[in-house]
Amino acid sequence: MGSEITNKTDRIGTERIGKLLFDFSMPAIVGMLVNAVYNIVDRIYVGHQGDDGLAIAGITVVMPLMLALMAASMLIGIGANSLFSIRLGAGRRDEVEKIMGHAFLLLFLVPGIVIAVMFLFMDRILFDLLKTSETVYPYARTYLEIILYGGIFSAMGPGINHFIRSDGHPKTSMLTQILGAVINIILDPIFIFGFGWGIAGAAWATVISQFLSFVWVMGYFNSRFTPLRFRLREMKPEWKLTATIIAIGFAPAAMQTAIGLVNVLLNRALFHHGGDDAVTAMGIVYSILIIIIMPLLGLTQGMQPIVGFNYGAKKMDRVRKTYLTTVLSATLFVVVGFVFLQLFPRFFIAAFRNDEGDLMTLAVRCLRISTIFLPVVGFQITTSHFFQAIGKPIQGSVLSLSRQILFYIPILMILPPIFGVDGVFFAMPLADIGAAVFSSVIMWFEWQKLKR
Repeated sequence: MGSEITNKTDRIGTERIGKLLFDFSMPAIVGMLVNAVYNIVDRIYVGHQGDDGLAIAGITVVMPLMLALMAASMLIGIGANSLFSIRLGAGRRDEVEKIMGHAFLLLFLVPGIVIAVMFLFMDRILFDLLKTSETVYPYARTYLEIILYGGIFSAMGPGINHFIRSDGHPKTSMLTQILGAVINIILDPIFIFGFGWGIAGAAWATVISQFLSFVWVMGYFNSRFTPLRFRLREMKPEWKLTATIIAIGFAPAAMQTAIGLVNVLLNRALFHHGGDDAVTAMGIVYSILIIIIMPLLGLTQGMQPIVGFNYGAKKMDRVRKTYLTTVLSATLFVVVGFVFLQLFPRFFIAAFRNDEGDLMTLAVRCLRISTIFLPVVGFQITTSHFFQAIGKPIQGSVLSLSRQILFYIPILMILPPIFGVDGVFFAMPLADIGAAVFSSVIMWFEWQKLKR
């Protein structure tokens, strides 16, 4: 069994890049597409209730808090996984289980702290921070409270799942995501319409599916498919290892946190300049964009172990080729998505709220404006994840934060007071193009180092 595992990982340093990227990315892309459905199926179902879209607005309002929980998972899961891949590439296999055990401990503690804070200050967060309206508040509180009950499993499942992919089993990693999504899709209509639970049913379906995904992940590391195990002796605090994991995982976690902060400011601006309809419209548009962004993340997840392994093995030609192949593939994908969203916006919006009133008109305008510069997003996402894959947290952090902190937030503060709700919509594409230009500058300097 040990030689089989070695062959599965060592091929990353010898096999053709195109085939490797396909083998590692396609399961991740399929899994992330399913995960996209996982993230939006609640909104699809609750959007067809007779509540004027208020349930969609409720889920949209609490999205920054769910992103904060996801950021806690990514901080540890992706950080430990990058270190895991680099150690495998360098042949230091004796350190792998220590990294895994330490990650398990941190995946319990860090999200647990985040969840406790949200429970303690829930109403203050919803009213004072998120500026939730009185009409949307009952939906937002109901959904959030139930989601937090299963918050630990929603953080630990995805965080541990990264190790399955880097252990040479990307298809098994994909099945983890598919399992949770399928269960959620099955339970949603039963709980929402069959039991008449409404938005509470959507939340319970999500919690149950996340718990079962966690059980599946842990089952893999107690199976014959891998010699790796989560061992209790490796789950003791080791501050140097903790610092390394957090440093590497900081970039994607900071990006998620920044996205959450942007969502807070965005929702406040939408409430102020467009009311509940504007929040609902943006919630629909964000749900549609998840279908584009999630596969991109799957592609970069497939890139990560290839880049990490070859960087650890000092095979820089393969590192460069993997990056270029990923950028090209990501760009082609988002261009296709851009064309369909611009030509057929009503088709996508109707999946969430099929009426021809003011909400549809507003959502169509929001979708078309928000995706003007979508074709550059593939390059920007790939570049920020590349630095994370080679264990360079400073550059990765700067690029991850650039779109949100350097561009989106300032634009969101400047344009809406001048142009109203259209100013809110235009903030997204302007941030996309600004971040892409900035990423190209940072990557140029790194490219010269890789060539040397």
